[in-house]
Amino acid sequence: MYYNYEELCSRPFITEDSNIPPNLLHLSHSFGYDCGRRGNLQLLDEHTLAFIAGNLLILLDVHTKEQRYIRSSSGGGIGAIMTHPSKQHLAVAEKGHQPNIIIYEYPSLRPYRILRGGTGRRYSFVDFNRDGSLLASVGGPPDYMLTIWDWKQEQVTLCNKAFSQEVYRVTFSPDCVGQLTTSGTGHIRFWKMARTFTGLKLQGLLGRFGKTTVTDIEAYVELPDGKVVSGSEFGNMLLWEGGLIKVEICRKGQRTCHAGTIHQFNVDEGELMTIGSDGAVRSWNLEIIDAADAVDDTGLFEIEPVNEILIGRNVSLFSMVKSSAPETSIWFAQDSNGGIWKLDLSFSNITECLFSFHSGAIHGLDVSGNSHLMATTALDSSVKVFDFLSKKELTVSRFKQGGTTLTWASDMVNSGGSLLVVGFSDGVVRLLELFKPQSLYAVGGRSHAEDAELRLRQALKPHNASVTAIAFERTGKIMATGSADCTVFFFTVGEKYNPIGFVTVPGSVQGLQWSPQSHEKSTLLIFCQNGHVVEVQCPEADHQTRGNTFQLSDLPTMHFCFSSIKSRIKRDAEITLRQARKEDKKKDREERLKKLNEQNSDDTEEQLQEKEEEEEEEDGLPPLYIPSPPSPLHCGFYSAPGFFFLSMGGYDSGYLYHCEFSEQQSQDALERKDEPFSFIPVEDTDHNSILTITFNSSRQLMFCGMEDGSIRVYPIQATDHQLSSMQAYWALSIHDNQYGSVRHIRCSYDDMFILTAGEDGNIFSFSCLPEEELQRAMQLKHAKVPSPRVGLEMEKAALDIEDPSAYSIETAKQKLELDRMLQEAEQRKQERRKRLVELQTQFQGLLEQNQNLPEHIRLHRSELELDPRFHEEIERQTEESVMEVRRELAWEEERHRLGLNKLQTMFWESVVQDTVTVYAFESGHKISTYRLLALSFIQMHLHQRNRDTSRGGPVEQDHWWNKAEPTKQISNISFQDELITGQAGMMKSESWKLASREAEKLRKAAEKAEKARTRIERRKKDWEELYASKPSEDYEDPKDVEAIRSAKEKMGDFKLKTAEDFTVPEHMRMNEEKKRVQLVELEKKIYEKKSEMNARVMALRDSKVEIIAQLHSQVDQLQMIQQRLPPEKRCPLPSVPVLMPEEMPERKHRYTRATLERFATLRAKMVSTGLDEQQEDGLNILKLLEQETQDTEHDVQNTHMEDGGVVETLSQRHEEEVTELEREVREVEEIRNLHQQDTLLKQMEETVWSFDAELRILRHEKQELDGYMKLADLRHVTLLEELLLLKDFEKRENILQERLTNYIQEENEIAAKMREYKHQMEVKKREIHKLQGKEKTIAAAFQTSLGENKFEEFLTRVFKKKTKRVKKKETSGKEDDESDEDSEDESDGDNDEDYADSETGAPLDDSVCPPDCNPDLFENTLRLREHRLDVEEQLQEEMKNVDNLKKECDALAKKEKIVQNNRKAAEGDMELINREKQQKLNEVDVVVPLRLHQIEYVSRGRLPGKLDSALVLSTDDLERLQKRIKELQQEKTEQRELYKRARHQHVQLRHDLKDMEARIKESEVRCEQQMLMKFGKLVDLDVLQTLSGNRKLEEMRQEIREKEAKCIQELKHWEAKVTDAREALTEITRQNTERLSKMHSLLSQKNILDDQLNSRQRKTVSQIPGRHLADKQELQSLHQLVEAQAQDIEALRDEIRSLSRKDSIVLPPLEPLDKSSSECSRTDPTEPVQLGHIPEEQYVGEGTEEPASLHSRYRDAETITDVCNSTELPEVEIISLLEEQLPVYRLRADCVYGYEHDDWIHTPLISPDTRIDLTSEQIEETLNYFCE
Repeated sequence: MYYNYEELCSRPFITEDSNIPPNLLHLSHSFGYDCGRRGNLQLLDEHTLAFIAGNLLILLDVHTKEQRYIRSSSGGGIGAIMTHPSKQHLAVAEKGHQPNIIIYEYPSLRPYRILRGGTGRRYSFVDFNRDGSLLASVGGPPDYMLTIWDWKQEQVTLCNKAFSQEVYRVTFSPDCVGQLTTSGTGHIRFWKMARTFTGLKLQGLLGRFGKTTVTDIEAYVELPDGKVVSGSEFGNMLLWEGGLIKVEICRKGQRTCHAGTIHQFNVDEGELMTIGSDGAVRSWNLEIIDAADAVDDTGLFEIEPVNEILIGRNVSLFSMVKSSAPETSIWFAQDSNGGIWKLDLSFSNITECLFSFHSGAIHGLDVSGNSHLMATTALDSSVKVFDFLSKKELTVSRFKQGGTTLTWASDMVNSGGSLLVVGFSDGVVRLLELFKPQSLYAVGGRSHAEDAELRLRQALKPHNASVTAIAFERTGKIMATGSADCTVFFFTVGEKYNPIGFVTVPGSVQGLQWSPQSHEKSTLLIFCQNGHVVEVQCPEADHQTRGNTFQLSDLPTMHFCFSSIKSRIKRDAEITLRQARKEDKKKDREERLKKLNEQNSDDTEEQLQEKEEEEEEEDGLPPLYIPSPPSPLHCGFYSAPGFFFLSMGGYDSGYLYHCEFSEQQSQDALERKDEPFSFIPVEDTDHNSILTITFNSSRQLMFCGMEDGSIRVYPIQATDHQLSSMQAYWALSIHDNQYGSVRHIRCSYDDMFILTAGEDGNIFSFSCLPEEELQRAMQLKHAKVPSPRVGLEMEKAALDIEDPSAYSIETAKQKLELDRMLQEAEQRKQERRKRLVELQTQFQGLLEQNQNLPEHIRLHRSELELDPRFHEEIERQTEESVMEVRRELAWEEERHRLGLNKLQTMFWESVVQDTVTVYAFESGHKISTYRLLALSFIQMHLHQRNRDTSRGGPVEQDHWWNKAEPTKQISNISFQDELITGQAGMMKSESWKLASREAEKLRKAAEKAEKARTRIERRKKDWEELYASKPSEDYEDPKDVEAIRSAKEKMGDFKLKTAEDFTVPEHMRMNEEKKRVQLVELEKKIYEKKSEMNARVMALRDSKVEIIAQLHSQVDQLQMIQQRLPPEKRCPLPSVPVLMPEEMPERKHRYTRATLERFATLRAKMVSTGLDEQQEDGLNILKLLEQETQDTEHDVQNTHMEDGGVVETLSQRHEEEVTELEREVREVEEIRNLHQQDTLLKQMEETVWSFDAELRILRHEKQELDGYMKLADLRHVTLLEELLLLKDFEKRENILQERLTNYIQEENEIAAKMREYKHQMEVKKREIHKLQGKEKTIAAAFQTSLGENKFEEFLTRVFKKKTKRVKKKETSGKEDDESDEDSEDESDGDNDEDYADSETGAPLDDSVCPPDCNPDLFENTLRLREHRLDVEEQLQEEMKNVDNLKKECDALAKKEKIVQNNRKAAEGDMELINREKQQKLNEVDVVVPLRLHQIEYVSRGRLPGKLDSALVLSTDDLERLQKRIKELQQEKTEQRELYKRARHQHVQLRHDLKDMEARIKESEVRCEQQMLMKFGKLVDLDVLQTLSGNRKLEEMRQEIREKEAKCIQELKHWEAKVTDAREALTEITRQNTERLSKMHSLLSQKNILDDQLNSRQRKTVSQIPGRHLADKQELQSLHQLVEAQAQDIEALRDEIRSLSRKDSIVLPPLEPLDKSSSECSRTDPTEPVQLGHIPEEQYVGEGTEEPASLHSRYRDAETITDVCNSTELPEVEIISLLEEQLPVYRLRADCVYGYEHDDWIHTPLISPDTRIDLTSEQIEETLNYFCE
């Protein structure tokens, strides 16, 4: 079955009723290659390669370079391709909505199969298994679905989600059937197709990287033993085993295997080949890698490659495929840098690049204006020129940087059409000249093989970033270049391109367009990516820039900044739609109202309106939205002078916006917001924006390149510049729909071809003519290449700009200007130095003149100083000298610094916070901080360890069943297979080979039986695990046990700690470590509280410092104000407080250079006076320094106050008379100053008062904290005393605890061993049960093989006889002796039971087969006896092991009792020491301060004098206990209700249990009935499902079939002889008939004569005496005939009855060999044949012998003539015999297995008395099995 390709392949979309021809464009050729796509190279035959190009699958002939194309069926692209192992089919997995996988037949390329529904969006990879019967596919986002296909049936076999991230590959394991592997982003996963209870499943195991860095895995290979070798991003190989990394493989010296990612693995001829992104192919020893293992903790295994080949420097191999030729080493490789290579991997270093393409997106494309030539460029640093008429590449040039844009100069610029202008990523613009090299080199007598050549004409660098656009002015005199650096540069066009200047634009340049010829002015339209559009007037060619820049600031410009209107368009559309709905509703309402009026309904208009109001109100209008950041601008073009169209991306896509420049251009360009005045909606482009637009030469077709990789063609009118005729369109998906956005579309100069380039690296050419016209137009065969210019061969090669950091034109000019300025500055410096020398000379002369003058008129030297810089220079030199001295004293300084650090560490750093006292301003209150010492390291360590312990919690011990060792496996014998083989071996015959079909059928039956056996074993294992997990009868929930324990602990008569019989609970027991932790916790809390209060006091101190600074500022303001006031109106200045030394104690440790100098002076002074600085009588130097510092501060403050008091007012300075107006102004100013004075004084007073208030509040809080700290100190003393007590008990307690721990550990070990032994005993018992079952099976098999045999008793004795057997060697000689003795005893006892012949009495030897006994049966009996003895030996060994385990358990039980007694004794000792410890702790006094209202202990209404017997309890605890009473009552009620519900549930569950048991019993009965109906007996279903074919039986059947064929040939030979004999008989019969006729006439004459004779003798009375005897004989023969017929009828009835039985086979009646002794013998030819009676009990079944007597008495009846060939048999009997309906029989096994009974194998029968214990699930499955 094949599909129609024309119906499947996608076609262009055409607007309905548009009359656009479907064949508007024809694909001509593909010039690109998507080299970055994974696995994009497949080999179909020796010379045909296949790869994906957008929506096409290209079949490329390597020799002829011809291309064939297959389009995608969905139009959404192609995701992956893969060839069938036979190379006869090709799988193409597509992309799009619900994509398909199409299987094409090769080489016919007819669609053979279509696979649907494997993923939602796209396929990432597909792969066939080794035999090609299955196909695996993996999808891309969002489902990442892994699907296994039976592709020939077009059905999904299995599916599962592969991973949650990108999946790169999926492959089948070539050696392990049913195993797959997938890999991708940060993962690798191993899959297995497993058959479970519910069917075939796909199970995945995710690989775990462990210590290895997580990496993306591009490639891997499955090894024959199941291991997997994968690559990595960093170039090493990873060996996986069991889902884990076994070892990481690298080269010697820990070098990576490849310098980059490994992209593919191949196993070829026993070697492992790897290819990487470094362009290298390396082969490795596969055996060494398979056995690799880490030798150290690094996890690395070092190995060197066997062979390697480096393809090239700029080669990055992505995939390889091997040639299909036999015994070849040729491979084809995909180069991600744009190439297809042919490699000879015999490592002869023979490589060939077959094809070269661009790698990555195409950034520039343009066509020649006078020939069918095309030029392209990309970021791969290459520029290519193609002849798209002859479909070949002409030339290629490579550069250091990638190309970003390309323009082919028109004929106006270059008359020959040979100039290409290319922009590059480093800002360089290169002018390349294309010419035909044959013409140039022919002049010089040289030859050149290339068809074209590119030569650099000029290199410019106008920009500092990538060049994005190049355009020539309409007259060809100006060239403009745009760049991402927001500049547009202009050049003059000529022999040499000279810069004119540049303009800056608000964004990166997206495109340039010069105004067409129809416009009056020549302007340049600049499109920026951020939505800005700038129109610049063309500069003059001779325009000269001024200054040191090329920037053109005087060019007229127009700015437009696009502002989104899409939300408003949608809002207006919604308003229009709603208005239309309202009109429709209004009309409907009027009609209904009219009907109501006609029907005189009671509903009025108001009621109708109320009904309408009940309807749901419409939602609000969509809000206006402006995208941020703005939508990108893709392209645009002129529509009229000042008008242009824009195509936007992002949110604003979906429209073509018609815009114009505003007349108001005064606003800043970056702040403009301009809106289009019109728009044209473009169908289906809301998420598919238009990236590029171009028109053909007649402007009747508009071509659009779309974001989804499609192209659109809009037919428009040539004069329609407003695009009003843009309605219908033609669209075709050609590039990749995900990343193949079409960036470039160009029309050829004659509009015959359309060329497109996309970001997927593909370049397509389309023809606009029908095929016939295209062939006529292409008779030229190739495009015309421009001829070289005259004198080109004489020109020198142009200088190229290869350095990417070279200066741009603008930067170079600025650099030249800067060099000129530096040169001028240096010249001025020289002149000034010369002038300075002259001035110095003059100054020296003046100094001499001054010195000669008299002293009273002589000038001082300072009066002659004109410039202070001389002093600065001297100071600088002095500083350098000081630095030199410091360097000399550096060692001494470091020594003193280290000493100071040691002192600070010892005495100062231990103090976290020193005492700081803060005083109030006015009141005498003060507050001090706590002096805090740092917590010791031990305290911090204990605190941290305690916190970690509380977080971690107790460590749970592993349960014993998790550590159970695997039990000993006992070898199992496959009794079914051996029994079948044994029975088949009884039938000795020649060896016949099976035919291939029968052998395959037998193999499949064996595989089916093996799978069934595996499934049964797995199901049994699951049941065992389920039963093993079943809780025991006395199982209790751990939560309930814990609750009961807690209740027991908290219930009953509690003793106080002071009681003598108080038992300390486990959780309340205290030791030294716990008490130390409590002590540390208390110190930590005290520290935190004090730190918190200190922080608040320090914050108050800091606020006081700020207040003092503020007061100083306010005092300064008062002084300034009081200077403008008269003295009588001045208020006294308030005194500004100062900080006390107690408030700033840290100042003691601050020092300056002056302080150090003063300290040295005082010290020297005291030493000179003879006083020691440490003597008590002398003055301490530090105190003197401190006192001097305080005095200095007071003096400064007093001076400040005095200066503030002595001020002169403005009125005192100016006492002259003033005018009236001036007096009024002064009065107003005085009033203002008085107000400011009062305000400042009030503010100062309020500030001081608020600070004092805060200090008093904080002082009160600190007093309360002081009380708590005293209580904490008391608690600290108590804990310390308890700690000292606990230290005394620590040693004794540790000894007892260690002993108790040992006992507990020993007890746990004993309990674990006992559990292990019990578990082993259970396992052994199950093994014993299995062995007993095997023993019964062997006995049943023996009984089945016997049948009815006269040697039954003898064979039974032989089977049951115990023989002397050679046992396996044991480890001890004693056991050998015992086993030998046992064997001898057994053999002696068996000898007495030898069988004696019943007739002769002579004993028969059991080692020799007696006469007349079947030797095969005898051998089978001996073999079954060996099996039985093996099982008995295993059974005895297992029972012996069980006995040993019981003895071990008994010994452990005794030992456990002893250990338990010791443990209890140790616990008692521990209890005593804990009680003693508690009593000692009770003796420690604890201080509890109480107030009188807290004491509620009274005796007779009075407070007792002593409170010794009182109990101190906190109020919270008392309230909690009282509340707990009510909670317990509530819990008691709830527990009772819970108990009732549980009891009711228990009863219900017991009823349900009984019902389930009844259902199980009923199901068992039904199951047995179904077995009896199906098989006639009870059978073992597990054995039935695991039966496989018998090869011996099949060979015998094959022998029978061959003999039957031989007999048929012989039968045909005899039938031919019979035919000849019948013909001879016919001839003889004819002759006899003639003779009979003559005889009849003679007899008639005789009769006449007799009649005449009789008539003459009538009177004769005498009779012949012998006549009566003949009559009697004839009557007797008739009676015999009747009896024979009755016997025949009875025999036929018996045969019918026997055939009616479905469990028997009846042989047809046979003729006796000895006719004389047979009952069917006859002496008369008229006597009928008598059929022999065959009893019903005689039937032939498989595995039994046919009775010999039966073979000797009967033979097959072949024809009806053998049944009865008597000619005198009445016709009625023959007809009745033929009309009887013989039943058509069908064995029951045929219904069960679904195939004919000739392939049926008898199942082992189970006796009806045997009881089969089946579970309910087995019974249910059995019933379902038979019901099907």
